[in-house]
Amino acid sequence: MKRIPALVGATAMSLLLLTGCAVTPTADDSEQPDELGGSITIACGAMEDWCQAMTSAFTAETGVKADFVRLSSGETVARLDAARDAPEFDVWHGGPVDGFGAARDAGLLEAYESPNAAAIPEKYRDPDHYWTGVYVGALGFCSNQRVLDELGVDVPTSWDDLLDPRLKGQVSTAHPSTSGTAFTTLWTQVTRLGGEDEGLEFMKKMHNNVLQYSKSGTAPGQIAGRGEVAVGIVFSHDCVKYQEEGLSDLVVSFPKEGTGYEIGGVALVKGSKNKPAAQAYIDWALTAEAQSIGPTVGSYQVLTNPDAVRDERMVSLDEVKFVDYDFVAAAAAKPELTARFDAEIAAQPKE
Repeated sequence: MKRIPALVGATAMSLLLLTGCAVTPTADDSEQPDELGGSITIACGAMEDWCQAMTSAFTAETGVKADFVRLSSGETVARLDAARDAPEFDVWHGGPVDGFGAARDAGLLEAYESPNAAAIPEKYRDPDHYWTGVYVGALGFCSNQRVLDELGVDVPTSWDDLLDPRLKGQVSTAHPSTSGTAFTTLWTQVTRLGGEDEGLEFMKKMHNNVLQYSKSGTAPGQIAGRGEVAVGIVFSHDCVKYQEEGLSDLVVSFPKEGTGYEIGGVALVKGSKNKPAAQAYIDWALTAEAQSIGPTVGSYQVLTNPDAVRDERMVSLDEVKFVDYDFVAAAAAKPELTARFDAEIAAQPKE
């Protein structure tokens, strides 16, 4: 099995498997036989149960053994770079594409135009085919209503609400050097305020209210859910997941000035040891069938394949105000901007 068009689906995929060989439809409709086998390892940037469900389903469909390592965006780029001569991963799946852009610029990804990418709206695809979007998430506030009530603070509906002195030590966010979510937060400030200096100035003010910077971008939702802080900054679908898992004091809100968003990507790692299987995984990840696995494990990102399931617990993108988020500019700025965050904010004492 390899590169199954989205409209063909699992049935044809299984039939091809029975033949022991695969057919590879390409952009010019030529066909090339290609066998699959062996194993692949996925650098997975989404929730662990999502990663598990995806890799297990792919193995069930193809017989290719697929393992994963859950990593934040910054960790993935660092590990890809450290092992660039002998890559430990074959595919990167999940996490904001700002990080994918940084990896592309560093020569860590290989362009791959999946035949199934045609089903994905153009706005969710890298024009040079280094990544393709599999889901969209909106950055928001994940607040603990009980803690807010104790502090006498309303649910935040503005970025400036996070600067309230009553929220000192009550805001949780991840570190933008390790977390794609946190970098989305940082680049959102740069975009809405008109420049890097202005964006960092806001983050400097918010620094006084931050309890600590977590490594993972999803952790602030759990920290808020446990009542350790009043507000976590996460993608809203992660907050919904934690609500469903029993952290019932959590409420979701969005900043009225506009917020950032992520396109969660999938990409081929340069130097993959099992390139046919890695490409087949990417083909599969773009199908409606594969993307529809997400909601079955409580992951309510908006899916990029128009034929994938729609769940009422997914955010309505039409109802949230977004900043004009430039993923190319964000990726190019990421190394220097996160270094400035380290030096000018994270390492500084709080007032």
